[in-house]
Amino acid sequence: MIRIAPLGRVLVVATAASLALTACGGGEETATPATSAPAASSAPAAAKGDGVLTIGTLLPQTGSLAILGPPEFAGVDLAVEEINAAGGVLGKPVVKNHTDSGDTSTNIASQSVDKLLAQNTDAIVGAASSGVSLSVIDKITGAGVVHFSPANTSDELTTYADKGLYFRTAPPDVLQGRVLGDLVVADGNDTVGILALQDAYGTGLADNTEKAVTSGGGQVVEKIIYDPKATDFSADVAKLKAANPKGIVLIGFAETVKVMQELIKQGLTTDKHKWYLVDGNLSNENFLDFPKGTMDGVKATLPGAAAPDAFQAKLKAINPDLTDFSYSAESYDATNLIALAAEAAKSDAGVDIAAKLTEVSKGGTKCSDFKSCVDLLKAGTDIDYDGVSGPVEFNDAGDPAVATIGIYQYGPDNTYDTKALEYRTGNIAG
Repeated sequence: MIRIAPLGRVLVVATAASLALTACGGGEETATPATSAPAASSAPAAAKGDGVLTIGTLLPQTGSLAILGPPEFAGVDLAVEEINAAGGVLGKPVVKNHTDSGDTSTNIASQSVDKLLAQNTDAIVGAASSGVSLSVIDKITGAGVVHFSPANTSDELTTYADKGLYFRTAPPDVLQGRVLGDLVVADGNDTVGILALQDAYGTGLADNTEKAVTSGGGQVVEKIIYDPKATDFSADVAKLKAANPKGIVLIGFAETVKVMQELIKQGLTTDKHKWYLVDGNLSNENFLDFPKGTMDGVKATLPGAAAPDAFQAKLKAINPDLTDFSYSAESYDATNLIALAAEAAKSDAGVDIAAKLTEVSKGGTKCSDFKSCVDLLKAGTDIDYDGVSGPVEFNDAGDPAVATIGIYQYGPDNTYDTKALEYRTGNIAG
């Protein structure tokens, strides 16, 4: 056990034995689903199910989080393949339709949701970006469709009025911020600078990290919230340089490359300051053009438990080009949970699925794959699905009550070892 110093939370630390997930994935039209938090009295009057579970994906094929797309698509594809091999849902194959979420700088997500709703979609898996999800959640839940994200971490979504239809397998950033802040302080950084993009994810994770740093005895000497669409970060970095922090936390997406280039230009290099990344910018592709050794020793946090080698092999069979596995397990688990909830409800209607999602995630006989779980359901047994990403027991807000954060480290080749240094598991509530 390890105590997370800043906030006094006890987190279980598991030595890395397998890798954590970092998504890759493209998308053509095929078939799969998604979900949210229970608020039955305000549930919308949804169309009745048509007997065929149709799952849509709203995941990044383009935009600032495109690197997360491949693993997420692969996780959904693998789950649907296994579900249909086990006989499908309600006696029929699951239908899966992939769409692009883009990012918050475009209207792609809204157009994709319109397309999915026109295809009688019962559940939508996505988006990866919290900001994108917040831009379409009303449209999805207003249609009585389950909105289920494998990667949203913004705290705003915990209390959002989602009609009981929003769920996620990724934990809110109160936990990642706690782990990240503890890590930074434990590494000897008593002064810390934070550079975070301006959106629900960036500001929320920055605030949670600052709380943890402060609670652990460190001082955040500068916290800069920047415009991710900016072309020049020199003023922001100059301000950070003036504060001269020992540790530098970078919370962002693809634009982090430009921020790092400016850090290097102004002398805030990793041989003088310790850098820390998060799930939004953890990548084995984005930093390959940097001079060798630029990223050596940089650490990062990523929600998700260790993924078994067998699971990774299955994902590689789906997409041989995968180099990261971020949020693949969460996408796989989201899809399985949607399918199991539909079986438990004996209905593919979104509202009925949402009403059963918490039930199939805890309190019954444990099972860890669709076939074994659905066999138990058909025998009249209450189930407790424990996924690849963790136990996935939903709380009243549709968030996982317990979650795991992996800690990763980059080497001299500017890529990170997909086997984590360690995993820390804790309760979201503290």
